[in-house]
Amino acid sequence: MPSAHHRKSAVVLLDTRERTPEHEHAVHLKLAARLAQLLGCHAVLPEAPIRGDSHYYYLPTETLVDTERYAALGISGEQDFFGGLVSQPYMATKAISHPLPPDARFPHGWTNEFAPQASTALLRGYTVFSKVDARRAAQLLLLEGPLRIKPVRACAGRGQQVLTQADELEPLLANIDERELGVWGLVLEENLSNVQTFSVGQVRVAGLTCSYYGTQQLTRDHQGAEVYGGSELIVVRGDYLALLQRPMEDCLRMAIDQAMVYEHAAEQHFPGFIASRRNYDVARGITAQGQVRSGVLEQSWRMGGASSAELLALQAFADDPALLQVCASTHEVYGAPDLPPDATLFYQGNDSELGQLSKYARIRQHRHSE
Repeated sequence: MPSAHHRKSAVVLLDTRERTPEHEHAVHLKLAARLAQLLGCHAVLPEAPIRGDSHYYYLPTETLVDTERYAALGISGEQDFFGGLVSQPYMATKAISHPLPPDARFPHGWTNEFAPQASTALLRGYTVFSKVDARRAAQLLLLEGPLRIKPVRACAGRGQQVLTQADELEPLLANIDERELGVWGLVLEENLSNVQTFSVGQVRVAGLTCSYYGTQQLTRDHQGAEVYGGSELIVVRGDYLALLQRPMEDCLRMAIDQAMVYEHAAEQHFPGFIASRRNYDVARGITAQGQVRSGVLEQSWRMGGASSAELLALQAFADDPALLQVCASTHEVYGAPDLPPDATLFYQGNDSELGQLSKYARIRQHRHSE
């Protein structure tokens, strides 16, 4: 339980997006209720009040940008919200995962210090904030093989394209707004084949910390497209070092090490950075030269697809002090499946955009201290 100094009276859903799909809003309210249970308060406010209060605990829909603005709401530390807070827009996206090309433009607040410190955790690539620099970065990367163009604000791989020659870049650049590019950036990255993506993360709520690694699954939506279908996580009580103490394959150990390097560089070089929810996608694949390469693709300092499993795991640790590890999973199923008996339902309904959809989480394989 949180100390009296940090005791919260309500969990507030802080929706900073222009539009939130109905199925996501329903899940967010369920997550807020779970957080309220962990924090020992029972009130959930479905929208932010006009004035902040240090006794509110916030659940933002996105990584918050602008430390001064949210300090006025009462968000001054990780005990005040579930997610992350950064001082500049680009810090909230995968734009931080690469350095600039030589002599490139950059936005206010950009730091050249992050990428060198995180270099052992990064794939080859560049972040650019202008079309001129995008062309230069593409020429440099194409010398060694195909590259992947990655819009920095898209999720689940949407909008990404693989290029094998420079002239394929122009139609893509024509569709990009120069002003938005100047604020948020664009990533150009070496393209890997036979990719396996791991999730590495940590959450800290109500004085509890748990860390995890896992994998994501794909499923098919009602149109037959492959989309996110859930995550399978091994969650331990404690920090990343506690996670590394359990037996695992070398590729997983490397993914956790790389997530730690990436996170430490962010803590060192992004002034005002705070996060109580940290998640990293780490890709392992084969380069055009046939070499195995591993690196952090991006961070998620906000609630995400795995957060229902994260909160169920935290509650399990809160309920049982002897519990050391669980397997926690999230599931997104298109249709109306028979749910397993141990499922915790977060959404089931006919979404106006996606059709019949079920979202649930499970906890199993508990391991206790001797």
